[in-house]
Parts: sequence; C-alpha cells; structure tokens
Amino acid sequence: MRSLLLLLLLTAGCNRKRLEEAPQVTFAETPDTLTAKFASIVEATWLGGGRWALVSPEFNAVVVADFEKRSVTRLGDAKALQHPFHVFAAGDTIYVLDWGLRRLTRWSGGKLVNALPVPAATNGVMPRARDAAGQYYFETSPSPGRDGGGNKDSAAIIRASPDLTRFDTIARLAPLDLAEVARNNTRRFERRVFSGNDFWGVLSNGTLWISRVYQNLVEWIDPRGQHSFGPALPDPVLEVTPGDREVFIRQFPEDLRMTAEDLPFALIKPAFESGHHSPDGLVWLEKSRVLMDSVRRYQVITRTGDLDHVVVLPGNGHVMALGDSSALVVEQFKEGVRFLQMRVPRVPIKKPGQS
Repeated sequence: MRSLLLLLLLTAGCNRKRLEEAPQVTFAETPDTLTAKFASIVEATWLGGGRWALVSPEFNAVVVADFEKRSVTRLGDAKALQHPFHVFAAGDTIYVLDWGLRRLTRWSGGKLVNALPVPAATNGVMPRARDAAGQYYFETSPSPGRDGGGNKDSAAIIRASPDLTRFDTIARLAPLDLAEVARNNTRRFERRVFSGNDFWGVLSNGTLWISRVYQNLVEWIDPRGQHSFGPALPDPVLEVTPGDREVFIRQFPEDLRMTAEDLPFALIKPAFESGHHSPDGLVWLEKSRVLMDSVRRYQVITRTGDLDHVVVLPGNGHVMALGDSSALVVEQFKEGVRFLQMRVPRVPIKKPGQS
C-alpha cells in the first residue's frame, strides 16, 4: 500500500493540472427549501417536476417532498413499510425496497399498488433499478463467511426480465478493500474504514454505468452488452489523516470507541464517495475532500467517460438525486434534515475567440 501511495502522489501533479483545466460552476443559493424531523436520508429519487421520494431508515419511512405544494408527505401508514432502505422510480411510480417485510412495493399517487416477492434466483436480494423496458437490475454480494473472507470476491450486477423469470449477469464490481485482523483469539477479514467501492446506475434505455473506484474511471455497458471505458479521471491524492480517524471514532458511543480505534483504516481516501446520473445520461461523482473543506465537488462525466466540468456545492449538504434541470440537496441540522431543490448550474458557452 505504501508503494501504491507513492505512485499516486507522483502522478497527482499531472492529474491536478488536467483537473484545473476543467470548467467549474457553482450552485447558487435557493429559497426552495423544505424540512423534516428525520435523523438522516440515505436514498432519494426524482419523480418529475418538483417531486422527490426519499428514504429515512431510522424512522422507517419513505416520504415525498413536493416543492410545488410545499409539502413533505409520508407514504402509507406505520404497517405499510417496516425497514425501507432503497427507493427508485419509473416515471411517477415509486418502488420501495423493504428488508423487514422482504418485498418490493410499488406506489402510485401516494397509494400502495402491489408488492412483488423477492425472487428465489437472487437469494433474497431485491432489485435496485428498473429501465423503461421493465427490466430489473440487482446487485448480489458474495457470502462473507464466518471469517469475512468471502468478501474478497466480487459482487455482481444482474439484469432480470420484467416477469422475473430470466436472469443474466452483466457486470462484476470491485471487491472490497479488506484487512486481516486478530480479534478475540481469531483472525478475520474486515473492510478498511474510508476505503471506497464501485457505484452504478441504469439509464432509462438500459445502458449501465459503473464508476470504477480502483481505476478511477467510468465504464459504460450498452443494452447489447458492449463495454466502453472512459479515461482515468484527474484527482489529487488525499491521505487519511489522524483528524479523519478521530472524527470517525467520535461518531461512536464512548463505550465503543476503543473497538472503533482497532478497526483497520485505509491509507488514502477513494477518489469518489458516491455517484448519481441525470435523466440526460450524465454521471455525477461526489469527490472525496479534506477534513476542513467547506465545499463539495462533483465531477460531471459524459457518455464517453470524459470529464465535462466540475460542479461546486458550498456547505455540508449532499446531492442526493438529479432531475432534468434541478438537483435535490440534503443537509442535516440540529432539528432534522433540510431539503433544497437547486437549479443545476450550466457551463457558460464560450464565444468564438474566447480563451
């Protein structure tokens, strides 16, 4: 790992030059704000217009934030959802994954339409996306085993027919970054804190994109199964500092902090922490940042895998979902979470003769 870090540091100068050449735009402040008394939001999806669906696992709730009606409405009653953890949409139809009830529910107009059982072929895994043709997409992880060593294997992305009778593996994801640790007189493999992973999504036409954490590029797989790879993206190398470790450990209750200190930590941060795509097929990668940075940066990647421009978001919010011309940003504050619908800034078109 030390030799890898040295290599990355040596190449960072060239990458940083390329990064500085990319156009940069910044989100403007917006009065379009709603609030809710949730601890956190883990998933969100655009429903069209000013409507967004969001998941709060601590409150076992999925809500629809409607910026036109200025409302935040919960889906169903307390019995309709038990432990929702993921949400996606096809048009204005909302699909909610619920591991407590082990089912995928479909909602329209705020009402429960039906529930799909978990297919046996995926060993209990529920779909995470759906394309316009009605095909479902799953991410199946390897069994970790008693010592966690199974996580050395790759997770798979599986595409299923609309009737959930045909299943095809279309891609594999990078295995987790593991370390072998000794604990309680046994040895096991545990994931390194601050290590990254691949992210993926599906466009409406069935095109799959995967942001590759180790190669730091975006791979595209078209509906016919043809693969294409973008160039390596430019990024400075960010080390995991003692301050990063301290902030992580402080998130735990005091009686668990000694255990947290014994967790294995990565030497460097991943190039990106999450990824989303817009309806027009651009991939947004949220970049890692240094501890005291006051902004977040998003690299916007084209269908060729090239870096088009960088979008800057001041503050500590996160872009959680993208619409046709707006982004949903979620911020935590003392009383709960704040939802901000922000217009996506456009890169100015250069006039002939401009440098």
